[in-house]
Amino acid sequence: MSKNNRFFKCYFIKLTLISLLYFSVSDLFAQITIEGIHYATGKPVQFNIEAGKIVSVKEIKALKEETRSVYIAPGFFDNQVNGFAGVSFAFGESDLTAEGIEKATRELWRFGVTTYLPTLTTNSREVLEKNFSLLAKAVDDPRLLGSIPGFHLEGPYINPEDGFRGAHPKLFVRLPDWNEFQALNKTAGGKILQVTLAPEMKGAQDFIKKCNESGIVVALGHHNANREQVDEAVKNGARISTHLGNGCANMINRHNNPLWPQLSNDSLWISIICDGFHLLPEEIRVFYKTKGVHKTIITSDVTSYASLPPGVYKTQTGENIELTKEGKLHYPEQQVLYGSASPITKGVGYIMKVTGCSLSDAIQMASTNPVKLYNLNDRGMLEPGKRADLILFNLDDFVIDIQKTFVNGELVFEKK
Repeated sequence: MSKNNRFFKCYFIKLTLISLLYFSVSDLFAQITIEGIHYATGKPVQFNIEAGKIVSVKEIKALKEETRSVYIAPGFFDNQVNGFAGVSFAFGESDLTAEGIEKATRELWRFGVTTYLPTLTTNSREVLEKNFSLLAKAVDDPRLLGSIPGFHLEGPYINPEDGFRGAHPKLFVRLPDWNEFQALNKTAGGKILQVTLAPEMKGAQDFIKKCNESGIVVALGHHNANREQVDEAVKNGARISTHLGNGCANMINRHNNPLWPQLSNDSLWISIICDGFHLLPEEIRVFYKTKGVHKTIITSDVTSYASLPPGVYKTQTGENIELTKEGKLHYPEQQVLYGSASPITKGVGYIMKVTGCSLSDAIQMASTNPVKLYNLNDRGMLEPGKRADLILFNLDDFVIDIQKTFVNGELVFEKK
């Protein structure tokens, strides 16, 4: 081969490689355009997305036929996910794996959940450390696109009494232990964003102070605290009540009970389960009217049975539970709830139905408020510079039907 031929061959190869690199980079940062009805204004809008961020939002005159009834909103943020689609984050006997975490995350995307906190409940220190260790690796897993910013530890520092303890195993309920918690948080990569506890337990108030000083959100839950104990907890830094109205004994004093102090303290936020089974419509209306849109968070508290087909299942302790076609998860013989099996998507529509609140307010309680509580200000709003965590959905008779889900600018789900 002559010198000239070799020169031109090398030149051609270099030119080809440069072209491929250019187009690969161009594709990576290509701008995506999305159109639909703005969930808050009700006006047709166009979003431009680039490199995972919203770069512009503008009103347009009209929408195309295929997007004329499609709303656009920030993705949902669920702060209490015990498991999903057969994957449990909470149980020690479950085979929690990286693949299982990815499976649960992708299933949640189908329901419009773009951010969530895997929630570990009362268990042995060994089990908590094992599961936190596995979950900590998921925070930076590129396949999950930043959907898991941290974790929620519900228990083990709760009230051991029947009723207030809920389904948490009494064997592992214990007093607040700051040294143990620090060890758990270290195993979790420093990513425990919230801990739910009972403020009346010995040592709880000092524990709350230390969490507050460390930037960890303290929630009151599964407790039987009186007004003085609730107010002291809030003074020490407690921010929110976990699934208010649940994790409470069936028989309580009509005057002296843990509900009134939490409702009457204006500084305390609440999270509520709006699946149509955990709270009566009138309870949701009272809670919403008392706390208002700015201090209410819609949560799901879903278990690993969410997204599974209706049927009878055996728990890890060998008990029979039934998941009905309506989404109710319960012990069929006792007619007692086992947990939740409805994603937060249902709760957004249900709270609109029973309170009369607007779509804008419902989305704020499911998407924007959690972002503010945990100071994760890169998401949860449809503004330039925010993460492009977006959902496109139809709304009919208070039922939200997700059509597309974008996470960090990437289309992760599209309804066929």
